[in-house]
Amino acid sequence: MSGSQNYINHVALVLDASSSMSHLSRKVVEVADQQIAYLARRSRELDQETRVTVYVFADKVECVIYDKDVLRMPSLKQLYRVGGMTALLAAALKSQRELAQTAQLYGDHSFLTFVLTDGQENASHRCPDAPTRNPRELIGAVAEMIRTQEDNWTLAVLVPDQMGKREAMQCGFPKDNIAIWDATSTQGLEEAGQVIRQATEKFMVGRTQGIRGSRAVFSTGAEAVNKDTIKAAGLTPVNPSKYQLIPVARDVAIRDWVVECGHTYRTGGAFYQLSKSEKIQARKRIAVLEKKTDRVYTGPEARALLGLPDVEVRVKPDHNDDFTIFVQSTSVNRKLVPNTRLLLML
Repeated sequence: MSGSQNYINHVALVLDASSSMSHLSRKVVEVADQQIAYLARRSRELDQETRVTVYVFADKVECVIYDKDVLRMPSLKQLYRVGGMTALLAAALKSQRELAQTAQLYGDHSFLTFVLTDGQENASHRCPDAPTRNPRELIGAVAEMIRTQEDNWTLAVLVPDQMGKREAMQCGFPKDNIAIWDATSTQGLEEAGQVIRQATEKFMVGRTQGIRGSRAVFSTGAEAVNKDTIKAAGLTPVNPSKYQLIPVARDVAIRDWVVECGHTYRTGGAFYQLSKSEKIQARKRIAVLEKKTDRVYTGPEARALLGLPDVEVRVKPDHNDDFTIFVQSTSVNRKLVPNTRLLLML
């Protein structure tokens, strides 16, 4: 495909509108509108065309906006109404089946769908949009649909708990395309919006590097960070004389440890190992370490590799045998975790 081909993204939000979402309904509109504004801005900056589809589901599944130019999107305020049960499987099936009818004649088309739910499936077997009344057959239909989707399709789901994650995996959702969100509070929904933004950023930056779809949109593990993705992102290794890796022996503040190990502490020059879920601010630099060689990669592309947008987001470390993620510290008393390493830029 020639370099002049334009990128066309079809992004769908499939939103739970069952009765249990009523305490969050205002926030759902706010988070969805923020996501659309973010998509509009990044589409301009990356010169990608983005078209947005929105489905809402309760007892039945309704498409309220279909494949509309992101720059012309209305607020969802008049379109999101709650009430009813949770026809989650019917929503997944209908959204993907209808989007598959979208013309893909010219340009490089890619489909990215986020399903957001606060509960378990309980209504698809009665839903007029479902292809079957049999719950087991419905699960099989979703799994088969996901298995046979083309490589330019990405389907992700946000669920409220581990049980929801298990059910999503039974339905064939790739495990790294499932995220858990806190459905009990507006703060939880705000963070879910950040997770969606982070996944979207990774997707859109990936598009510029020729990636058409992903089975790891929510991952910072081996699926997201590996030799191929590092190469695709254009990361270059830092000269080994420009950094030092220092083992952390005990629970200690970052500046104290740097000084104790015989170095001068410069604000922003020390990076701690990402070892637990935490918020990373927009201006923080990221470094990626190849474990086998102790080679370090950094630069703005390292943030893009993890899909970190230019807002504060929560990031969790996923299992990765080959690479470790380091985050820049701008504080003097950040507590280091024993048995991790500290990356010091010299």
